[in-house]
Amino acid sequence: MATRQDRRIVETPTEARQAEPGPSVLALLTVSVGLAMLILGVVWFVFFRT
Repeated sequence: MATRQDRRIVETPTEARQAEPGPSVLALLTVSVGLAMLILGVVWFVFFRT
């Protein structure tokens, strides 16, 4: 549990890392995967279409 020392909150490294990924992480993943698919589609269309 977090403790206070000299008006500062002191946490162990394990306690400090216990954050949950919010909706911004999901949005970033979705946008990056969509952009990668778009780029790969353009590369395929330009170089490999027959």
